[in-house]
Amino acid sequence: MSLVIFDLDNTLIGGDSDYLWSQFLTEKGIVGAEHQRENQRFYDEYIAGTLDINEFLAFQLAPLAAHDISTLKSWREHFLKEKITPIMLTAAEKLIEKHRKNGETLMIITATNRFVTAPIAERLGIPHLIATEPEMSNGQYTGKVAGIPSFREGKVERLMQWLKESGHDLEDSWFYSDSHNDLPLLTLVTHPVAVDPDEALEKQANDHGWPVISLR
Repeated sequence: MSLVIFDLDNTLIGGDSDYLWSQFLTEKGIVGAEHQRENQRFYDEYIAGTLDINEFLAFQLAPLAAHDISTLKSWREHFLKEKITPIMLTAAEKLIEKHRKNGETLMIITATNRFVTAPIAERLGIPHLIATEPEMSNGQYTGKVAGIPSFREGKVERLMQWLKESGHDLEDSWFYSDSHNDLPLLTLVTHPVAVDPDEALEKQANDHGWPVISLR
């Protein structure tokens, strides 16, 4: 059974859920305006390929540690309605359904943390999710990361761990992504596909003869 992997942000949805979560927290007054300025800086560094993932995650997970789970989940419900529902992509859902009907195993692998992405994966009907895992202790987020962040080479490490545990393999595998940050994984699968790619990924796709598609 073929494994079909999707990146999430700017691939299956028409925006970046990590960026939008921080924007939502700023707009609601939960964090200060300086938080959004830092959010923009980190996003620009991600686009440029210079992001320090550990520095970013310390920033991004701090609000989770500052509030109790019930409050966070309440905010997340509003976030999904206000920020995520408007950027769901019909073409992406049709692509997912095509692979589902083929009987393939569906997975999202994303650098964005599981608190933000789990309900999005559930809404898309994708059963397997590899995301950055926020550490929890006694039912409260600590602000730290549990394990390896699923970013760049970390996506490969986390996927290899999952393959070993699940018994799946990468024979006739697919990976859909928009970002040059995902080149370590794109080069491993049988069918790499660039989706509305950034400039660097589009060049790599053209050089290697990979399909380039749009879901927008």
